[in-house]
Amino acid sequence: MQGFVQGADRQQTTLLPECLDDWVDEGNSIRAVDVFVDALELRDLGFDGVDPAATGRPAYHPSPMLKLYIYGYLNRVQSSRRLEREAGRNLEVMWLTGRLAPDHKTIADFRKDNGPAIRKVCAQFVELCRKMGLLTKASVAIDGSKFKAVNSRDNNFTQGKIQRRQKQMIEESVARYMSQLDTADRQTAAGEEPSETVLLTKTRLREKLAKLEEEVKRLAAIEKALLASPDKQISLTDPDCRSMATSGRGSGMVAYNVQSAVDTTNHLIVAHEVTNVGTDRSQLATMAQAAKAALRSDHLDVVADRGYFKGEELLACEQAGVAVTLPKPQTSGAMSAGRFGKPDFVYLAKDDVYRCPAGEKLAHHFTADEDGRKMRIYLTKACRACPFKDQCTTSNERRIKRWEHEHVVEAAQTRLDQNPQAMRVRRETVEHPFATLKMRMGATHFLMKRLPNVATEMALNVLAYNLTRVMNIVGIKPLLVAIRA
Repeated sequence: MQGFVQGADRQQTTLLPECLDDWVDEGNSIRAVDVFVDALELRDLGFDGVDPAATGRPAYHPSPMLKLYIYGYLNRVQSSRRLEREAGRNLEVMWLTGRLAPDHKTIADFRKDNGPAIRKVCAQFVELCRKMGLLTKASVAIDGSKFKAVNSRDNNFTQGKIQRRQKQMIEESVARYMSQLDTADRQTAAGEEPSETVLLTKTRLREKLAKLEEEVKRLAAIEKALLASPDKQISLTDPDCRSMATSGRGSGMVAYNVQSAVDTTNHLIVAHEVTNVGTDRSQLATMAQAAKAALRSDHLDVVADRGYFKGEELLACEQAGVAVTLPKPQTSGAMSAGRFGKPDFVYLAKDDVYRCPAGEKLAHHFTADEDGRKMRIYLTKACRACPFKDQCTTSNERRIKRWEHEHVVEAAQTRLDQNPQAMRVRRETVEHPFATLKMRMGATHFLMKRLPNVATEMALNVLAYNLTRVMNIVGIKPLLVAIRA
């Protein structure tokens, strides 16, 4: 191989560094992991095994185990078996753990048994970022994204899916197999013994019919359990995950809905939550308050998309000192039919009336209760003689409903009108972290089952993302200085 860069002879004796520390330079990211974990009060965070047991075989201290997991998630090595292999061959891992080589069961049990403590470590790093001055602006973008669970679509059931499968098996599959049996019978003439091929075919078809009968019984048992579940949905592999719709038509998945609040300046994830609710409508206030607590701010600006629009959530945010900017979804049946919608009616707060497109004023006439919300009803008697009536209503009079806290909704819309770039900022802020996390997690996003374990796994992914982000922003050495301060 003349003319190429030559490798070293495998039989050549070499003088390796005398200590393991010489293999890791001062700018290596694992030094940040090492110093960060050493600075944590693991006992206060709730880690098991901080104090050694009085009897039995010595256990692994939680510090090297936590370092191993953070290193793994930083380098897209989330599996406990892969981490076990890395501990025996990876020089960086050997340096980080002091050449400890726990088996995969010990590694997996550490993550499973210390979920709440690991989630607190993620929050501790956000607090470090705040002290470093990376979260000075109290402004976040909130969004949710679906992350695939371990459960496949075939092992998730709803009432409609069970009915479709039963119809397919009973009406289609059974009829097809019975037809094939009749065809096999016709291949044998009267008085003749059936051939070996015909006998094998009939035996195979009868076995398939028996399996279909067992499957029908299994589906009946699943349907019984499904009807007893609160949300009329059941997953067999991971009972906590749910089938969720996504933005693409027909592209739903069995997943968890991960909520995140991302800082609009440095794009750090300041708060996150894993839920098994498929929609975002009831998540806004919870995420906003979690972000506000993480930033330790008296006031917080939040931008979100129209999927979060819900009057009660906006009211809870206002009461908590959170100013939300988000668009209102267009759900007016009148506007879709080509008639005037509620936005065409102007509310005059001074007189507590609405002005219609024809210039008439709709006064408050009565108050009604709708789904627990007090709605004020405004109308006028001038509709019957109005020249714009056909463009306004099909009834005798047009009625406008106003929620008693409608001013909260109007304030959110006003903020959007004054800052039309807010939705672009939201998209540029919160979509990129989700894409990065999914790329790092791989095709199967979560490896663990059940909501608490999945939340732990997500916390490790968020910690790795934030750690990478901070090292890219300030560098490794300044981060080390900040941790030691």
